[in-house]
Amino acid sequence: MNLDAFDLLATSILLVDAQGDIQYANGAAENLLGRSRKVLQGVSCTSLVTESADLDASLKEACAGQFIDRRQLFNLRKGHETTPVFASIVALYEQPWPVMLELREIEQQLLAERNQQMYEQAGSNRELLRNLAHEVKNPLGGVRGAAQLLEAELDDRQLKEYTQVIISEADRLQSLVDRLLAPQRAPLHFAMLNIHELCEKAAMLVRAEFSQYGLDIRRDYDASIPDFPGDGARLMQVLLNVIRNAAQVLCEQEPPGGLITLRTRVARQQVLMDRRHRLVLVVSVIDNGPGVPPEIQERVFHPLVTGRASGTGLGLNLAQDFVQQHGGVVEFESEPGHTEFRILLPMERP
Repeated sequence: MNLDAFDLLATSILLVDAQGDIQYANGAAENLLGRSRKVLQGVSCTSLVTESADLDASLKEACAGQFIDRRQLFNLRKGHETTPVFASIVALYEQPWPVMLELREIEQQLLAERNQQMYEQAGSNRELLRNLAHEVKNPLGGVRGAAQLLEAELDDRQLKEYTQVIISEADRLQSLVDRLLAPQRAPLHFAMLNIHELCEKAAMLVRAEFSQYGLDIRRDYDASIPDFPGDGARLMQVLLNVIRNAAQVLCEQEPPGGLITLRTRVARQQVLMDRRHRLVLVVSVIDNGPGVPPEIQERVFHPLVTGRASGTGLGLNLAQDFVQQHGGVVEFESEPGHTEFRILLPMERP
């Protein structure tokens, strides 16, 4: 059995002997248990959980061949605290170790499932939008052309104002259709990027756009973060969309204005789109506004969903799309007075 392959997995793997003692732990297990595989070797699995008798019974039954795969819920001991985990106990045949134990933190599993669901939903949304945009584009061109021909036949200036409205609205819809189709067109152009340079440029543009509202943009940067590979134009658009979205909410409230904080950090051993990454860049955009309306929180990244009367509902959808193209994800949590959008990007090229 090639043990090196286990280090590529995002879940924690323990190989256990007939006595229930750990003989091997992969990298994810080292991170979960807070101990090296050398220290874990020879440690009894039952000492890791509060339900030691249940785990001991399952290990013995697995060794006896009474089942192939069993899933149970345990509380993992971590110092003076416990962490709930799902455990898959798998009986191995014709291997040096009779049992494999796979552990996954419930919170991590729920997050991974949520991210995967968001990724699949985004794919469905892209397909729907592409079909819708193509269906709208051709008749829209016909409407605009007919309005131009009609305008050429009119002598009354007042009537021409109506055709100008038709042409203007057709152009606006054409621009919207182009924005819906834009993410599908150009491939990514990777280069080594400095996240703080991107953040500073985006902050400068947003501050200039909302200068009359007294918006306060502060920084909380980790200056040690190295350059990372990404498409600078698209990630710049991601930052602009998320920061501008926060600024618009703050400046539409009464009284207008508020605080936006840009924070950068590095997270370790994170799972993004079913892949485990050793290092993940986390860019947080935090505001002290009223928060995302509860009725749209589950759909906030869907296209054409917005909590603002003047919004198009495309900014966050495009941001999620661009980040997912990099193998990352955009998450958020929101309550009145604190809304945080986190942009998570792998530090290596996908």
